[in-house]
Order: sequence, then C-alpha cells, then structure tokens
Amino acid sequence: MPELYQELINLAESDMYPLHMPGHKRNELSTPMKGAFRCDITEIDGYDNLHDESGIILEAEERANKLYGADKTFFLVNGSTSGVLSAVSAAVSKNGTILAARGSHKSFYHAAYLRNLNVKYLPYKQIEGLNIPDCVSADDIEQNIEDDVEAVFITSPTYEGICSDIKKIAEICHKRGIPLIVDAAHGAHFGFGEKLIKKSDYSKVSSIDIQDNKSIESSAIDAVNKLYKEPSIIEYVSVPENAVSQGADIVIHSVHKTLPSMTQTALIHISGNLIDRARLKRFLRIYQSSSPSYVLMSSIDLCIKEMEENGNSYIEKLLKYRNRIQRETSDCKVLKVIGKNVIDDPSKVIVSVQDSTMTGEQLYDILREEYGLQLEMAGENTVLAIITGWDKEEGISRFINALTEIDKGLSVVENTQVSPKISFLPPKKMNICDAWDAESEYVPFIDAESRIAAEFVNLYPPGIPIIVPGEVYTKEIIDNVKSYINQGLNVQGIEKKEGFLCVRQK
Repeated sequence: MPELYQELINLAESDMYPLHMPGHKRNELSTPMKGAFRCDITEIDGYDNLHDESGIILEAEERANKLYGADKTFFLVNGSTSGVLSAVSAAVSKNGTILAARGSHKSFYHAAYLRNLNVKYLPYKQIEGLNIPDCVSADDIEQNIEDDVEAVFITSPTYEGICSDIKKIAEICHKRGIPLIVDAAHGAHFGFGEKLIKKSDYSKVSSIDIQDNKSIESSAIDAVNKLYKEPSIIEYVSVPENAVSQGADIVIHSVHKTLPSMTQTALIHISGNLIDRARLKRFLRIYQSSSPSYVLMSSIDLCIKEMEENGNSYIEKLLKYRNRIQRETSDCKVLKVIGKNVIDDPSKVIVSVQDSTMTGEQLYDILREEYGLQLEMAGENTVLAIITGWDKEEGISRFINALTEIDKGLSVVENTQVSPKISFLPPKKMNICDAWDAESEYVPFIDAESRIAAEFVNLYPPGIPIIVPGEVYTKEIIDNVKSYINQGLNVQGIEKKEGFLCVRQK
C-alpha cells in the first residue's frame, strides 16, 4: 500500500481527535460520502505539505517521477489547468512571446491573459471530412518559430487522440535553446504496456527489412490477421510513446482522464535545464489551492501504484477492447469507427456519421437515450467515446451492438454539407490582456466589421477560437459566424445570437 494513503488510513483508525480543519472532522455521520471523508485532512504534523514537500508527499511524487522518467514530477490537485498556467508562466517572461497552437486549451489563453503575453499562432488544420483538429507538425514549428519566441506550447495528443512528432519538435526547439511545453492531459497512459505483437510473430513473415520497425510491425499484423482470418484483428498494437521520453521540457498529464484517479488530479513533469524549477514551483503555489486535498493526492499515489503493478495488463486490455470495436464494426455500411490511420490513441473512439443524414448530436442522443451509453462528446458529424483498461466487457459489447444495430437502419447518402473551416487568423490590434481588460459594449453583427473583439468566440466542438480578444472582426468572420448559427452549430461567446462583445470605442 502506498505510504501516503496508508498513513491517512492509520490516522483515520487512530484515537487522534481533529481539532483542526476541515469542518466535517472526519465524522462519517456528516456525509453519505463515507470513505473519502475518513482520509480528508489538512497539513498537520507528520503529513507533509504539497507546497514545501519533504516527507511522504515528496516520496509519492518521486514514485510518480520514477514511473514516467522525468527529472522532477509534481502533484497537481487543481487539474492540468494549474499545470498549464504554471508552465507557461514559468517558461515565458511577462509581456514575452510564445508560439502556440491556435486550438490550445482555454487554460493556455488564461495564462496568456494573466502574463500579458504576445501569442504567435501555429496554423490550425482539420482532418478532412471529420471536422476535428489535426496535430501540429514539426514543419509547422520550423516554419513559424522566430527569434523573439521564448517557448513553444502544443497539445499532443489532441482531445480526439492525434499525436505530434514530439521528438522532432523538441529537437527544433532545443537547437534554439527554447523549451517545449506539451499539454498531454489526455496522454497519461502513453508509454505503458508491451506491444500485442511479440517478436515470435515476426517469424511468420518473410522478406522484412529488419531496420524498418514500421515495416516489421505492419507485416507482422498482416501475418497474424491471415493466421486468424479476421480483418484488423490487431490494428492497435501499442499506445504511443510518452512525451517525457521524447524530449519535451514540460509535460502535463491529467491522470484522471484515462487512468484510475479522481477527477481534478494531474501531474507536471520537468526535464532538462531550460526551465527554472524554483520559478515553476513559485507559480504552482500561486495557481494551486493553499489547502490541497489529501484525498486527491492519495488518489494520485494509488494510481501510480496501480500502474506500477498492473499497467501492462491495463494497456493490453485497452488495446484488445479497441481492436474488438474496430473488428466488430467493420461491416457497418454508414457509421464508421475511425481507425489507426487517423487516430493514434486507442482510448479515443471516433464514430463518423458523415455518409448519412444523421448528425453527431443525433447519434449521441440515441446512444444515450435508447442504449444507456453516455459518450464523451458530439461533434457536427462525429461522436467521441473514451475507453480504458478499466471498462467492462458488458459496456464494450453494448457499445458495439448499439452501433451495428443503428447502422442497419441507416442508408448511405452523399453528404453535400460543407464543414466549417477555421483556418484563417484575424488581424490583431491588441494583446489578449489589454482587450479583455478594456471596457466593452455589445455590437450587432451588422455593425461589427473592423471592431476589436473583447471576448472569445468559439465554435464548439472542437472549441477552437474563431476570434480571441484583441483581434479584429472581418466580414468573412461575421458571415461565417452567422452561417454556423443558421446551421444550428454551437457558437460560444456571442450575445443573444445577434452580436459580439467588442472593445468600447472612445
């Protein structure tokens, strides 16, 4: 049993009476949430302090660090949000410049606001036909990095499970002495497990270039598929590599998203010497609660222990679940489960409805209301399910059966609807900080051209900003927003579906 959790149990079972916070006093009569409250304490003697760790919390962080292979790992109890805020603040000077993906999480934009940063954007790209964000490439970085850039910020994997080549991007950054920050909130399970194809499977294949791992892997897959006479039986043979091992300077992981840890728990890993750790620690104190939850910290510690002991079997089960979904839905004529040719992360199951009259929202509702399946998200023509190694066979079977049953009632139609594009960058007149702090006023669509945005406007999903505070409304942007609204898409940040919040004119 991890020491942090065991010590909390020992305290709960002792005769020590709590004349201190929290208010429930570990009295199980105060709440139906019995187990958690027994272990909920504050920073008392012998139980260390997250913001100045030297005892059992430090030891727990070191166990996590050893598992992921960074130089230093810190626990986060305010989610990956606090990690992103701290990472950006530590890596870039106030009023400095950062190169970032346009589709970054809102916590990145909050950091840019708080530190008054100049943000230079990488081009936003979509996967054709699916209307989901593509990842950032090494060429994107090479072509857009400039001398004034102090750090690069990317998201990999994306929310939908698409990965960048972190190793190549890190090399580009490090040649310039610039740190790479990777928001890998959805990739805490990366780097674990063993490939489902063992070396013995390679003996079934002849004439393979043994220097070409991809050739070996794809040929071995073909051999095993022929052996079993089933299509795509092992389309996913492993999870992607961890961003820590690929050379990123800061990596943020939400362990609660795909691993067995409580919501709000996360980790931040630091490697190399491009990040001042004392400075990062200062910002972690600023952006995290001064009363960190011991329940959440012990949840992280228990999660790390679980992955130490059973991580490989967890990943093996995840891969088998995902390959089963791919295999048993392969005969669907309309609904398409997008596979390894697009989605790198096996935990993300994207189902496309683009060849039907059905929308992603409609499929999402049918799965929830008629089959008791609550998915993660609905897009314009996709739905997203998240699976893990702790799913149950019954749930996976219900999901597969639902998709195949729904598919039987659909007909293939030519999809003539044009997906919205967010590939342009509006002109910029003010920094995010200045525009967001400025006095604002409501401006109807008809009068908004050439006005400066005072609020984010996002098309959700995927949540990519159409415009950010400080950028200028053009006729193209206004016409696109009106078109999205007419299509029934979810446009966030507009006023009464009739106008925008703009910087007040003097």
